Order: sequence, then C-alpha cells, then structure tokens
Amino acid sequence: MTASLALDGSDSPRVWRLPGVYRPQEDSYLLANALADAGGTEDSHVLDFCTGTGFLAVNAAMMGAASVTAFDIAPRAVLTARMNAWTRRLPIRAHRGGLDAVLRHGPFDVVLSNPPYVPCDGEDRDPRWDAGADGRGVLDPLCDSLPALLTPGGFALIVHSEFTGVETTLRRLRDADLKASVVARRRIPFGPVLRSRADYLYASHLAEPGSTTEEVVVVRADRPHPGR
Repeated sequence: MTASLALDGSDSPRVWRLPGVYRPQEDSYLLANALADAGGTEDSHVLDFCTGTGFLAVNAAMMGAASVTAFDIAPRAVLTARMNAWTRRLPIRAHRGGLDAVLRHGPFDVVLSNPPYVPCDGEDRDPRWDAGADGRGVLDPLCDSLPALLTPGGFALIVHSEFTGVETTLRRLRDADLKASVVARRRIPFGPVLRSRADYLYASHLAEPGSTTEEVVVVRADRPHPGR
C-alpha cells in the first residue's frame, strides 16, 4: 500500500491507497478546500460519490459530519475507503455501486463528487478517469439526479475540468431547478493522463492546439427550500 499526502501540507488527512485506486491529487484537494470554505459538514448526512480512496469522505467526517455514505464501482476503491474509515473510527459506510444504488440511500444534506471526467476516444479507456467522448458520461446522470439526492437546503460540490464543459454543467443544474455557480478554480499543468489524451482533445476542439494546462473547477449546486 502507498500513502498520499495533500500538496499543501498537513491541512488534509493522509490516506492509504491500494494499488490501482485513483490517488488524491489537485482536483481532490481543490474540492476539499471548497468544502471547508462552504462551512464544512457539521451534523450533516453526506454522500461521497466516486469515492476512490475515501479522501473526501474522510475530510467530510473529520469536519463533523453525522454520517458519510461513500460509493464507488471499483471493489478495491470500496475496500480502500473502508480501511481509511476504520483506521480513524470515522462514521463512514462505503458501498459498491453506481447512481441507481446511491438513489436508494438518499437524500443527503451534502453531496461531494470527483467523478471520472476526462474526454476520451474509447480506446484504452480507464474507468478511474475516462468518461466518454465529451467527458460527461458520469457528470450528466449525476447532475440530473441531484434534485432527488439533495435534501431541501442541501448542496453539492462537484469538481471537473474546463474541457468537460463548465457552462454545460451549470445549465444542466439550473434546468433541474438548482442554483449553480463556480466556487473554486485552479489552473494546473497536464498530468500523464491528459498528455496521453492531448491529441484527442485538440482534434475534437475541446482544447486549443498546443495547450499544456487545464483549469479545474468546483461547481456548487444548491437545492432551495420549497417556495424560495
């Protein structure tokens, strides 16, 4: 097993990672910081969808969540999240499954997600980060499900790349009668995955030819109380 530590030092918890599980990195830390800026999760019931190591679930629990429910489709990710919860005695329950299973466990006060969002051409697809031709294979169903997943007054924080279509996400959320805005941004260099997808991004006009950086954003969606 390997350990992963936040890039900005000890403000984020150390988590263990089994081989093959998506490791926390810049997008994970950006989302964790956005959660802290939003006031955390004290006494809230939280969902971490596409949990990976359980890094965000651990953050939410350490911020005082009453309970955290974590989901991932990968058995190793579920095992890793359970291990990270167990070693801290945190109120996290990790399950294997997709949105259909998640919808049977809701609603939640807070929904967090760092889903797969890298556009790809279908070749050598890796479910840890690849999400179809436009990168929205997981995002669109998640956006459409948020009204059912959130309690009135609840909010969601979702992180993804500019190449996935930020305005598309905002429009889809607003069409679902949610308030939506970008609450955090960070520009970062292409990592190994995007470097391997660069030719596809250029050819599909998702990125300017020659681009070597991407902007990662956190989108917040709020479900208003009835009548507001």
